[in-house]
Amino acid sequence: MFSASGDTTINIKRAFSNIHKPIFFGSLALLIAVTLPLILFPEMGRVWVMVAQGFVTDNFGVLYQAMGIASLGFMFYIIFSDIGQIKLGDADSEPEFSLFSWGAMLFAAGIGGAVVFWGVVEWMYYLQSPPFHLEPFSEEATAWAATYGMFHWGPIAWSIYLVPALPMAYFLHVRKHKVLRISEAIRPVLGEKLARSWLGNIIDVLFIFGMLGGGATSLGILVPLINQGLGDLFDFTPNAVSQIGVLAGTTALFAISAWRGLKGGIEVLSDINMYLGLGILLFVLTVGPTVFILDTGLNSIGLMLSNIIQMATWTEPFGALGGFEETGFAKSWTVFYWAWWLVFAPTVGLFIARISKGRRIKTMVAGSLFFGSLGCALFFIILGNYGLYLQLSGTLDVIQIMNDQSANVAFYAVLGQLPFSWLLTLAVVILLSIFTATTFDSIAYILSSAAEKSVNKEPARWHRLFWAFTLSFLPMSLLFLGGLETLQTASIVSGVPLLIIAVLLMVSMVRAAQYDLRYQPDYEEPEINIEEFPENDPWTEEGSWEVAEDEHQPDRT
Repeated sequence: MFSASGDTTINIKRAFSNIHKPIFFGSLALLIAVTLPLILFPEMGRVWVMVAQGFVTDNFGVLYQAMGIASLGFMFYIIFSDIGQIKLGDADSEPEFSLFSWGAMLFAAGIGGAVVFWGVVEWMYYLQSPPFHLEPFSEEATAWAATYGMFHWGPIAWSIYLVPALPMAYFLHVRKHKVLRISEAIRPVLGEKLARSWLGNIIDVLFIFGMLGGGATSLGILVPLINQGLGDLFDFTPNAVSQIGVLAGTTALFAISAWRGLKGGIEVLSDINMYLGLGILLFVLTVGPTVFILDTGLNSIGLMLSNIIQMATWTEPFGALGGFEETGFAKSWTVFYWAWWLVFAPTVGLFIARISKGRRIKTMVAGSLFFGSLGCALFFIILGNYGLYLQLSGTLDVIQIMNDQSANVAFYAVLGQLPFSWLLTLAVVILLSIFTATTFDSIAYILSSAAEKSVNKEPARWHRLFWAFTLSFLPMSLLFLGGLETLQTASIVSGVPLLIIAVLLMVSMVRAAQYDLRYQPDYEEPEINIEEFPENDPWTEEGSWEVAEDEHQPDRT
């Protein structure tokens, strides 16, 4: 009996031996501190958080927009500089995943089922309240309504995701730092002492909280949408019980995936979803108004590419000050989206870093921008333009359905106009469920990795499952207590400190890579393998005093 008890104690200690306790318990403490008042006092909490959200949007909105432009410009710099030629790994390292699986995984993790929903309904909001002070429902407003969704889910969004991905991938695969945390990626700026102190722990906890807040936002969109779809399929009115069933089902799916790990879980589900998603899009394109969809899609691509700077920088600076009508479009949509991507960036960025070993940095950046933007654009072009066709042709007043009932009802009303609508709705429900599983599986994987001391192997299974269920049960309680909307807004407010950290990440990436390039004897090959490092990094206490002595090294950047 004593021996069995002793073995149990040893196993528990071994299970926790690799846990970074300040980050693990700090994240839980912050989560409880923020959500418990929302559960106990939901109405008061909602008021205060909405006030905070309004303050952030009014005063920091321009910083979010500037951050979006800076992120895109930074990615172009990386692609065309020597840094982009650096290989993530040793000279003989091969990519862990095929190009298709890699693209499928980053797309499923980065966007998930939310793009399916917004691809169908986002244009409805823009057509009623268009940008640039246009007349609602006018021809010009219609063109922009078909375009703005692709902009908000396009290259700038994926550039924001890549801001943390770049330094994390570099330090993980090139410099072989066996830690998957943001604080590790900004060591070249903060220095080793600060990065591994209480300040580094606070930065990691803030990023983990952002992941949980972003996850709750997505869950709040997808669970009711899946629930509505099941109600349409099996002819019942969606209710709290069915909502709990949907949560339980999706939780079980991504818990199984989390248990199986990266290759046996996320990769398999991502491949399945990629094929299923492409099949749905091809079906709608084939049986729907093909010419209208393609014509409108091409027009929207041209409109976005020729006006992307104006769209990214439109701030409505005059507004009430000059007696002009203020639409609030940029604050309500562009600022919101950039803030949402920034909050989600730790999850997606760290995941992209984890799966990109064996590829060049420029391949990781360009591939993410291409696969991510193209995948999102396909949903907006095909599903969105099909819904727009129904509205313009008078076949179905989708906007009226959304305004009178809900966006979820309008979503399935659009699908209901297609042949084999029952089968198509079933396929979409499965697609949304798997997207939910892969997104949350990815978050659970990164959360557990960030809260462990090293990542020589995959995070412990119990640890992945712990975060998988935490991601589910917290939003579940808030969903029925009326506090989920508050947490969604809180996650946007929490993005303010991440604005500063995003700048530190970009500076850190350039500083580390350029310093390492100085130590390579020759890198004229198209692919640069970083093989020589200084004995002590200049941002460590041991190496800081040696920097002056190393100035004789040739600067090849």
